[in-house]
Amino acid sequence: MDMQALAAVLKDGGVVGAGGAGFPTYAKLDRRAETIIMNCAECEPLLKLHRQLLERYAREIVSAFHLVMETVGAKEAIIGIKKAYKKTVDALRGVISDFPGVRLGLLDEVYPAGDEVVLIYEVTGKVVRPGGLPIESGVIVFNVETLYNLYRALNKQEPVVDKVVSIVAEVNRPVTLRMPLGATVEDAVRLAGGSKIPDPVYFVGGPMMGNILPGTAPITKTTNAVLVLPENHYLVKRKRANSEIMLKRAAASCCQCTMCTDLCPRYLLGHPIQPHLFMRAATCKDVQDPNIFIDTFFCCSCGLCELYSCFQGLSPRSLMAEYKNGLRAAGVKPPVVQAAPVAKERELRKAPMKRLMARLDLTKYDVAAPLEDECVRVATVKIPLRQHIGAPAVPVVAPGDVVERGQVIAKPANGLSVAIHASITGRVRSADANNIVIDSTEKTV
Repeated sequence: MDMQALAAVLKDGGVVGAGGAGFPTYAKLDRRAETIIMNCAECEPLLKLHRQLLERYAREIVSAFHLVMETVGAKEAIIGIKKAYKKTVDALRGVISDFPGVRLGLLDEVYPAGDEVVLIYEVTGKVVRPGGLPIESGVIVFNVETLYNLYRALNKQEPVVDKVVSIVAEVNRPVTLRMPLGATVEDAVRLAGGSKIPDPVYFVGGPMMGNILPGTAPITKTTNAVLVLPENHYLVKRKRANSEIMLKRAAASCCQCTMCTDLCPRYLLGHPIQPHLFMRAATCKDVQDPNIFIDTFFCCSCGLCELYSCFQGLSPRSLMAEYKNGLRAAGVKPPVVQAAPVAKERELRKAPMKRLMARLDLTKYDVAAPLEDECVRVATVKIPLRQHIGAPAVPVVAPGDVVERGQVIAKPANGLSVAIHASITGRVRSADANNIVIDSTEKTV
């Protein structure tokens, strides 16, 4: 397929990275790619949607993956998947021989195997430059649902109007559902049987890198999970911690044991990020070496340092994020640097997923959450027009308009942008530069 034609399908179909920052997929297509990678590492604990989707639609997803490989002219296509996902691995082995150039890259059950820099090294041996893009190393990474959305756009002419979401933890029916975009977190929890606890806290996106959001928050193209947790849960307390208190605690108790640095996935790949030095400099207000602060740009915010490595419960990741945001606000940009050699001890310093879940008090929630792949119905959706990196889409509907599911309701803006489509059939209640609200005209459950 011609690359320009494929890019048009992706842009018009609203296909973006189905997780993370939601980078528009059409903009990733690049003839410099020697290798493309499908990310089925399911990075965050408790998430199950990618392995479930790939097991059920192995042939469809691999066919889309193979098409991208041929279109950009890559030499190989690697499916990065954990060995522990045996049913999905078996499903892939049943179809992969029909797609020349595609192979499996089997991964250990460790965190953060799904970080794209870590994943690229694990399956290719290449180290992405600190602060650099994978394409600089001749690599493009796509996640499973993104490729399935490409398959649907190409073969069924279906744009992205829904999102697969794992709804787990303190719910009566842990499940993975296909939710219409713009439905609320509370809708998802209700369809998972409701909360088992009073006053639940909604941890959206995953336990390590997710955020606490209100029940009214919309499901977007990047929403992978909703964890329903009690207010006194360890993760909730850590997320709500005050940064000034974090800093004072670090000043009082950081013993410079170096564990945060020793287990840092990016540091072990040679990136210049040393959380223990940052903690010392920040707590002592020592600015003699400004590079210690500038190097916070190279933190991937995986959270391993503060939620696993530090036995005193300090918060390097959160504090570095504040400094990094402050540098950006001041117009400081990350320097161009090269990675040091990969640490020889790296293999011995990986964080096992089971141990991580135990540390986070999540083991009891690691239960089946079966995939129900028919899109659920809701009464109202509030669809954000900024669901991806780049410029928000521009509305093309007005209050009172009747729209069909899949209809374009916002066109791509100039620059990096994609179309947004109606996720339900109904009448537009309101439309502005930020959101479009649609009330369903169909029966809901």
